[in-house]
Amino acid sequence: MDFWSLFGIKKHEGKRVRFRDTLRSIPIFSELGRRELASVERILHKREYAAGEVIFRQDEPGLGMYIIETGRVSILTDQSHDNMTELGDGEFFGELPLLDGGSRSATAVAKTPCRIFGFFQPDLFSLIERNPHLGVKIVLSLAAIIGMRLRAVNERVQTLLAQGVPPAVSARHRRAKKTEEGSRRP
Repeated sequence: MDFWSLFGIKKHEGKRVRFRDTLRSIPIFSELGRRELASVERILHKREYAAGEVIFRQDEPGLGMYIIETGRVSILTDQSHDNMTELGDGEFFGELPLLDGGSRSATAVAKTPCRIFGFFQPDLFSLIERNPHLGVKIVLSLAAIIGMRLRAVNERVQTLLAQGVPPAVSARHRRAKKTEEGSRRP
């Protein structure tokens, strides 16, 4: 028995407290109390990924969301291989399948070695059965975040339309067309 165990403190407790702080910093979990966060933490699945390893691929069935404890993750589109965004410590991605169970809209790849926690739909449903109040808090927070993201995308689409960019034309296709037109000129 070591000194800290005399006071009921386990050596790994510091990591657990830091991870709870990470969970609390995520908008989906920001309104949860200490016990509620502990309930969520118990159903998370820890995964480690090497740099370059695919976490999930576009169009694969989605099972849930991922929370990055450490590392960097790139979110890519399969058609153009454009890097849509890069995420790091304390950020989350892939949350839509928690609600709809649909397929992935992009590919996620570990850019650096990563420690990631998965929060999957079957575990959320089980949590809802055991603790409906907690489950509803999580689902409402998730719906609010998805709504905010949808509004941001709608604003971006409206801006592009106002600039005369046809909705189905990506930046890459516009660049390719300009290059092609430039090569046709005498």
